[in-house]
Parts: sequence; C-alpha cells; structure tokens
Amino acid sequence: MRFIPLEPGSLSGASPERRDAARNRERLLEAARRLIEECGAHALTMDRLAETAGVGKGTVFRRFGSRAGLMVALLSDAEADFQGRFMFGPPPLGPGAPGLDRLIAFGAQRIAFVLEYGDLARAAEASGPNRFEVPAVVLWHRHIEYLLREEGMDADPWLMATSLSAALDPERLLHAVRVHGVTPERLADSWRELVTRVVRGG
Repeated sequence: MRFIPLEPGSLSGASPERRDAARNRERLLEAARRLIEECGAHALTMDRLAETAGVGKGTVFRRFGSRAGLMVALLSDAEADFQGRFMFGPPPLGPGAPGLDRLIAFGAQRIAFVLEYGDLARAAEASGPNRFEVPAVVLWHRHIEYLLREEGMDADPWLMATSLSAALDPERLLHAVRVHGVTPERLADSWRELVTRVVRGG
C-alpha cells in the first residue's frame, strides 16, 4: 500500500537536472516553512514565497501547481509518517490490537497530529476544490470504516465513519483548543468515549 501523499523520490542514476530540481524544490519548502513560523500558514502565498526564495512566481507554480499543492508538499513527510504508523506500526495504533483499541489510539494520535500541523492541514484542505476528497483525508476515513467493520458494525459503517471523521476535523479541533481552551487530553478522552459508545452501542 502506498502512502498518501508521497513526496516525489529521486531515482538512482537521476540526471543532474533532476537533482538540481529536487534541491530547488527543497529550498522553496524551507522558505515556506520559515514564512509559516514567522507569520502563520494563512499568510503563506505563492507571491510571498517567490519573493522570499528569490525566484519567479512561475517557478513556484511549476514546482507545486497551486497553493493547495504547496500545502500538501509541506505536510507530506509528516502525513506519510502518521500513515505508516497506523497502517504498519506497532499496536494499538497499528495492526495487532482489537478494532476498538485501534480506533481509540487513532483518534488520540490524529488529534496530536492536528494540533501540531493543523494550520497546514486546514490550508491544504481549504485550498482544494473539495476538502473531503483530499487523498490523505479519504485514506484515514477508510481506515476508520475498516476498524468499525472489524468490530462487527453493519449499520452503514461508511456513513458512521464520516460522522466520526467530523470529530477529528482540523477546523473543529483547533477552534476547540484555541477559542474554548479545551486541552488535548480532554479531546482524546472525548474521542475515546464517543467511539466506545458507537462500537458497543451504549
């Protein structure tokens, strides 16, 4: 199974031009990370990135296609690491634990991920034509559905996974923490209670 999204990898024997392109791409990403640290993800524009990196705006668009593509590229390594842990890592997040235990662990880890990378995730989703069709979002929605099915749920697990996914929405989680002062521990406890009631029906 492939991670989503994947960073383009360099092939062995790649031409110097490709290596140069990879270096230039990483230089742009480093400049983007600096801008986000200084001003926040909302202030990162293609124009501002081009100016900071000292390149033409067309170069930025050729590398990333759009602002959404830039955000996805910035998220890619962290998202691939998270995906690797819930698909192939040790239990309870990875395979080998009961479905409910994996659901609980998944939610707790996704909450931690959003609190660290939520501004990027929110910008990537909002910049696309349909935030619910972002490949990484589709993947973890399917993962929740799979775990519900593993626990024997047959009452429309796809739609139930959609409802549970809403509880992990970056916009919702960041609003709860930043506006209402909800702690990460409280968010994780609420997720545990929610999925336990859904799975056990009480």
